[in-house]
This record gives sequence, C-alpha cells and structure tokens, in this order.
Amino acid sequence: MAFEGLSEKLSGVFKKLKNRGKLSEADVKACMKEVRMALLEADVSYKVVKDFVAKLTERCVGEEVLSSLTPAQQVIKITNEELIALMGESNTKINFPSKPPCVIMMCGLQGSGKTTHAAKLAKYFKGMDRRPILVGCDVYRPAAIEQLKINGDRAGVPVFEMGQGDPRVIAREALKHARDHGNDIVIIDTAGRLQIDEELMAELKDLKKIAEPSEIILVVDAMTGQEAVNVAKTFDTEIGIDSVILTKLDSDTRGGAALSVLAATGKPIKFVGTGEKLDDFEAFHPERMASRILGMGDVLSLIEKAQNAMDEKEAEKMAQKLEKGGFDLNDLLDQMKQIKKMGSLRSILEMMPGAGKIDESQIDEKQLPRTEAMILSMTPAERAKPSIINHPRKLRIAAGSGTRVEDVNRLLRQYEQMQKLMKQMGITGSGKNGKGKRRKFIPGLPKNFMSELDNMK
Repeated sequence: MAFEGLSEKLSGVFKKLKNRGKLSEADVKACMKEVRMALLEADVSYKVVKDFVAKLTERCVGEEVLSSLTPAQQVIKITNEELIALMGESNTKINFPSKPPCVIMMCGLQGSGKTTHAAKLAKYFKGMDRRPILVGCDVYRPAAIEQLKINGDRAGVPVFEMGQGDPRVIAREALKHARDHGNDIVIIDTAGRLQIDEELMAELKDLKKIAEPSEIILVVDAMTGQEAVNVAKTFDTEIGIDSVILTKLDSDTRGGAALSVLAATGKPIKFVGTGEKLDDFEAFHPERMASRILGMGDVLSLIEKAQNAMDEKEAEKMAQKLEKGGFDLNDLLDQMKQIKKMGSLRSILEMMPGAGKIDESQIDEKQLPRTEAMILSMTPAERAKPSIINHPRKLRIAAGSGTRVEDVNRLLRQYEQMQKLMKQMGITGSGKNGKGKRRKFIPGLPKNFMSELDNMK
C-alpha cells in the first residue's frame, strides 16, 4: 500500500521522541533530519520536502512544543496539520455548472488508468443519483472504446461512441445526445500517449474548445513518483487542468506524488483509485490520508465503506433480530457477505488506528471464504441452532467444507463470543441522528456510535 514505508519510518521517528520526555531544540532538529530522509525516500519532490520540513521545524522549535508536558504528541499534531496543508485543507468538489450537463474531460498518459477511472467516476456519480454518460474519444489505442463499453456496462452507465472517427466530431455529437437524453454529466475519455507530444496537446486543446468542460481531470499513476508531478505540470501549462485523480494507490508505491502534486501545481487531488474493481474508488480527503500516514487510521472512511456496503432493509431486519437475541449463523453468513463488499481484509485493517503494528503475515485473506464454506456445509437447522452441532455433525461439516474439526470448533467458539459481545454492546437498529435524518445501522458498533459520528461531521 502507498505510504507504507513512509508511515513506518515516521512512526519510528516519533517513537524515539516519546521515549525522551522533554525535548530540546537539538532533539527536534535531529528528528526533522529523519523526517526529511523519510519523505525523500517516499519520492516526494525535493523542493516540496525542503519547504515542508522548514515549516515543520519552525513550528516544532516554538514554545508550544518545547515547554509542553507531552512534546512528542505536540510534534505529531503539528506534523499532521502540515501534512493536511500540504495535500489540501479539505476535500474539494467537482465544479458543477448552474445549467447541465456538467462536462468532465479526462486526460493523461497511456497506461495511467484513464479509461478505467472514467468508468469508476461515472459509477461514483450514478451512486449519487446523477445520470452520467461516458464518451469514447480515445480512437487510437486498440480496443480502448471496447474497454470503455465493457466498463460502462459493468457500471450501469451508457456509452456514446462513433467508432474510430474524429474525436472532435464525436465530442460535438455526444453533447447533443446528452442534452436530448437528459444526461446531466458527460465524461469524455480522451486519447493518451506513451509520452507527451504536440499532436496529443493539439487534440486536447480542440476538444476543450468544443466541449467547454466544467472540469479537466488529469489521471496520474502514483507509481511514477516524481515524474507524475512533471506530467501534471506539463498538462497544466498546455491545456490547464482543474484537478487530479491518483491511480494505483493500492500498489507497492512510495506515494510521493500524492504529497507533491498540490504543492507543485496548485491543483488538488480530488479522487484516488485504490484497486482494480470499479468500486475501488473514493474521494480524496487530505485529513484522512494524513491520519493514515501517521498510523492513526481512517475511521471515517471505514464507516462510510460500511454504510455503503450495508443494505438498509436487511440492516433493519438484523437490528430487530438482535434486539430479540436471535442472532444465528445465517445472520453471520449475511454479515460476512456484507464485509466482503467492503474490500479485502487488508484494506479494511489499514484504516484502523495502529494498523502499522499489525503483522501482515498474520492477515489471512482466505479466512472469510473458509468460514463461509463451513457455514454453507451446515444444514438449515444447524445454522439456526448451532448448539445442536455434536461431534458427528462437526466431522460432516469439516469434510464438506475441506476444513478440520478444529476449525469448526473455533468457528462455534467465535460465534458464542460474538453473541456475548453484542449483548454487552446493547446494539440497536436505525434511528434518527438528532437532525431528523435517518442513518444506517452498522452491526457490531455500540448503539451511540453513529450519533457520535454525526457530531464529528
């Protein structure tokens, strides 16, 4: 995952500070040297690192830190604030015009994930009750339009294309089509090249004049490191970009681009791609990313993922069953299916505070499928009343799921512990958040947790 190395190094630096008690100016400056090296190794632009560390040092050698009873915590707090400022103070929205459609022009180099992320963006807006349409203007890359059609079909979004025609003509006709069919967002997938050239820029300039986009989004591959910043600068100089989508943030990349783009170009990152699936896409929140980098987790994003994965009607039924104490293995199976919708176990754990301390070798991505197989190997009566499962039944369940009797015993123990935990938590169903809005029930959270979240927002 991006920033993994940076997060580990910064955690090591701050751990040293915590062990010192009171800090001197020399301690802070020695710490800043290590922070500088960690950022440079994460492929953050040298100029960005120099300015960032200078600001950080200036604040950390102040009276607020050196005279504090908890100086290490003050340093972490200031670092968090400066990281947020580096990436942008808050999540910025797409520039929607007063009169639809909103035209979004996607541009970028070939291989950056532009076509896939055009479909991801369309699905994201469809989930907000918008009516997006994708436009295939990448007429040069083999199968680019076919790829857009396949992804559009998966996203449930229509695709306008005219084959290998003139992109300028396609853009004009697509805008007419969108107005006639009530599409309020038009996402134009433009052609990319292996490198920036005059022909590419000339075509993009023509498309910009024809489409008059409300937003020009540059798609940048996070794995290209500092080169991503150079690409962003060139595109901005030539055609004027409004924002950036950073892709492959789930890869084993140093992530320096995310910390450099805004400072180097003045253009914010608005979205990030976190995987290959169309759902692996999210709005970029600088404050949440800063928390992840500093090992403090990202609880808000985790809760949003849970809310999006949960079916509200099913959650209401589950809440009613829990209140009556009727949670059985059928319900556990349903909850596991909901968890799988949220992504891999690793991606979920990364959002939890202290995730950096988790030994990755202990994360078993096959555990959920194994547990699911065991439950599916049970009869309806066994799932409804696990207490009837004796040794012969355990042997049958283990054989049917390709597991061992020990695994079945472990599942039953965990189920019993879960029941006890839920009783202790006093879980209830959906209610109102005090502002008259309905909120989703999330199994496994204390009953006052969602109201606390509303206050945080």
